[in-house]
Amino acid sequence: MFLQRPFKLGSATLPSNILCAPLAGCSDVPFRRMTSKYRPGLIYCEMVKMDALIRNTAETLRMLEYDPFTHPIGAQICGSKPELAGPCAKMIEEMGFDVLDLNCGCPVDKVTKDGSGSGMLKTPELIGEIIANMVAAVKIPVTVKIRVGWDEQSIVAPEVTRIAEQAGAVAICIHGRTREQAYRGPANWDYIRACREVAKNILIIGNGDVFSAQSAEAIFQHTGCDAILLSRGTMGQPWIIEDIYRHLSGEAPLPRTGLTLRDTLLEHLEHIVGYQVERKAVLDLRRVGCWFLRNGKGVRTMREHLNRSQSTAEIRQMLTDYPWEEIDFAFSCN
Repeated sequence: MFLQRPFKLGSATLPSNILCAPLAGCSDVPFRRMTSKYRPGLIYCEMVKMDALIRNTAETLRMLEYDPFTHPIGAQICGSKPELAGPCAKMIEEMGFDVLDLNCGCPVDKVTKDGSGSGMLKTPELIGEIIANMVAAVKIPVTVKIRVGWDEQSIVAPEVTRIAEQAGAVAICIHGRTREQAYRGPANWDYIRACREVAKNILIIGNGDVFSAQSAEAIFQHTGCDAILLSRGTMGQPWIIEDIYRHLSGEAPLPRTGLTLRDTLLEHLEHIVGYQVERKAVLDLRRVGCWFLRNGKGVRTMREHLNRSQSTAEIRQMLTDYPWEEIDFAFSCN
């Protein structure tokens, strides 16, 4: 009923309508390699700034690296300068990306201070101008991701939905929180439903508080959205995509145990070790390991050891030797 396989997004045909968001500081090559195993409809690289992209900075280009097997792959740009939108969109298309998204939802101060990210919600017409410039420059589908408004007194999501559609965006993703909320409090899916009601042809993608297969079904049911975008729900449980597929297809969930978690974490470790220099790999593994361990009972000592670890070899040995079968994990997707 809700699952679409395949899913048409403008001129792109995706494997499904279960998509994976660009997560700042998370959606790097190792993370995307893990996610791609479960065949989501689309995987995004991390958001990049137009100003940095147009200058071809090394850090930005590295953030846009991807493996050919991770197609379909999306890129997301942010910025408030219409004159950069077209050239940046063209650069993304020439890199081989399948979909291009404009970020109008990032709540971080360093992004919003120049009017970018969710700062764009204060100037809805500017969003339309930038989208129009992107659409005019490329043949790949252009989409936009927003929050519902700057705060509860300025809910603009339905207005931006109309503007984005007129500008040529094929889809709009709505995170059901305001910028002021950041990630506090529950996402209000009513605002996503309101966007569904004003949309004519533009597709509506629901986002916010999808941490399990059951909540994936619930957001479809509540909002009438065409697709969903998984964000923090993929951190430490990349199999959520498979669980959602099975749940929406009426199939029983696959059993997951502490050993499942161990094997997945070790696989993620190998991807990180193969991609990062040693010191960066250790720091990444400390962070990634805590994602996987967050729902475990009795793993405090392990987390402490992980955060004190000094080498990838030490972390690999610790993960291998740990008595995972004795740990009780709450797998929220089962």
